Amino acid sequence: MGRRRDRAADELRPVRIVQGYTEMTPGSVLIEMGRTRVLATASISDSVPRWLQRKRSGWVTAEYNMIPGSSNRRIRRDQYTGGRSKEISRLIGRSLRSVVGLKRMGEMMVNVDCDVIQADGGTRTAAVNAGWVALHDAFEWAVGENLIEANPLLDRVTAVSVGIVDGAPLLDLDYRDDSAASVDLNVVMTGRGLLVEVQGTAEGLPFSRQELEEMLDLAGTGIGRLGEIQDRLTAE
Repeated sequence: MGRRRDRAADELRPVRIVQGYTEMTPGSVLIEMGRTRVLATASISDSVPRWLQRKRSGWVTAEYNMIPGSSNRRIRRDQYTGGRSKEISRLIGRSLRSVVGLKRMGEMMVNVDCDVIQADGGTRTAAVNAGWVALHDAFEWAVGENLIEANPLLDRVTAVSVGIVDGAPLLDLDYRDDSAASVDLNVVMTGRGLLVEVQGTAEGLPFSRQELEEMLDLAGTGIGRLGEIQDRLTAE
């Protein structure tokens, strides 16, 4: 396994997660993974989508966007309202719902909004990680307000990017890594090690099953470390 200029191939970027970053929503989390920064806020409402009404089930949904100054070139406010934003929003929503007992929520909906403040690779995986902590905190608030009896989270969910750069698998790609990668893979896993989502693309030559397994193993290592941080922050 190779080594990058600033860290080992199996090393995460410095990670910092701040809970209660804003005061207006019950769940508000800022995550920093290297130079990537994402703000995730979780808002609760007592209405659910029409197709869930009278089914005694809740819902969790997510929205992802990049603010205009998050990149070195200004992003128009309408630029990320299309396909890419929706695809990432759905990924985050699926990831969060995979570890929620929706029937335990009653008729409640949680909207998790993930706004990229600064982008240097891995924004969607950072959004999943911050979104889960924000969701946890929102549910804990709901328990304290007697809106639900218990936190409906069944497990944690964590995500990280991996890839192949110059023939070597690398963990937690920043923009420089990602732009040079021949393979780019985003992996989402539960705390029990179950796969929620694997998004992989060969940007250059196709990759082998052995290389895929190596990247999944590397992702699992990184997700384990990130999960330990999530667990410390949300411990009772």
